[in-house]
Amino acid sequence: MPQTSAASTPAPLHWKLVIDATDPHAQADFWAAALRYEVEDNSAFVERLLELGALPGGATVEFHGRPAFRDLIAVRHPDDPYDPERGTGLGRRLLFQRVPEAKAGKNRLHLDLHPGEGRRADEVERLEALGASVLRHVREPAGEWVVMADPEGNEFCVA
Repeated sequence: MPQTSAASTPAPLHWKLVIDATDPHAQADFWAAALRYEVEDNSAFVERLLELGALPGGATVEFHGRPAFRDLIAVRHPDDPYDPERGTGLGRRLLFQRVPEAKAGKNRLHLDLHPGEGRRADEVERLEALGASVLRHVREPAGEWVVMADPEGNEFCVA
């Protein structure tokens, strides 16, 4: 295998995790609260696209009093950079995209939340208050965690 110098090593790829949802805006609200992230505000970009005629009005909704894309919305880590013109995060993000069908079957990918030593029970209670449900408590030699589901049934763990 050829060696590459540090100068020729490509930069890591920017990525986001995309999650299918029947109600992306409700999912964004849940996950923003669950992760203490911020829901992205794309309203200025949406308004500009509407004014240019590049986006039909039917492709938008009002979300928290602002225009938003109807079929997708993201949440981002509050400390990460973002593009102020588009309101799009440039770091850690979850993007929720509308799909017509409900979730079916087990997730092939899930989030593990780590609230910190001794804080799992309080975090599970907080997430239940936000709309999550407990699926099961797991206790194995490798550790303990709680398997939960978000309001649309996507599984995640609280370790």
